[in-house]
Amino acid sequence: MNKQIKIMLVEDNPIFRDSIALSMAKESDLQLASQFGTAEQALHSLRDQSIKSIPDLILLDLNLPGMSGIEALPYFNQSIPNTKIIALTQSDRESDILAAIRAGCSGYLLKSATVNVIKDGIRTVIKGGSSLDSKVATLILDTMRKTKKSDTLTDHKLSERETEILNELGNGLLKKEIAEKLSISSHTVSNHIRHIYEKLNVQNAPAAISKAYQAGILPSND
Repeated sequence: MNKQIKIMLVEDNPIFRDSIALSMAKESDLQLASQFGTAEQALHSLRDQSIKSIPDLILLDLNLPGMSGIEALPYFNQSIPNTKIIALTQSDRESDILAAIRAGCSGYLLKSATVNVIKDGIRTVIKGGSSLDSKVATLILDTMRKTKKSDTLTDHKLSERETEILNELGNGLLKKEIAEKLSISSHTVSNHIRHIYEKLNVQNAPAAISKAYQAGILPSND
């Protein structure tokens, strides 16, 4: 017989708590070992060892009265570092999602998820995986792409003037035309372009423009 997964539920809505409790009662491998309406109560139970055993996993609402779930995460991690945590919340705000994941949540599920999705998410996390709502997963991927693009921009370290000149190259202007438009000498433009090539590690204008679009230095026309 498989060992039961002991679950702590931290949720202030009694109706939702009852719904989770009923769904867990039907599963031989899941045990709702404890439930609390606030993070303070849950943390107090851990400090005073008033619960019978350490939970394997916590289902944690983020929008709680008093201490929020986000605020409570570091305390749970410190008190029971081996316990997995899944944020189970109504919040699909980017700031909450990223804060919860960065604070160590192994999953992020919305309350709109079916009970089967929640139960499968618990099993996945206990096995070492991550459980994310599809909408949440998409947001995280988008954020990672933005971060990657931002890192790339930082790595190239083009100055404001270099970026301006590169943009004009992308618009098809020649060095002389760029000089006239920006009221600087052609020699200055040539020096900036040389520095652009060095920083982007390219040999010519087309390669520089192409790399700039790929890196997000120049806005896409799509």
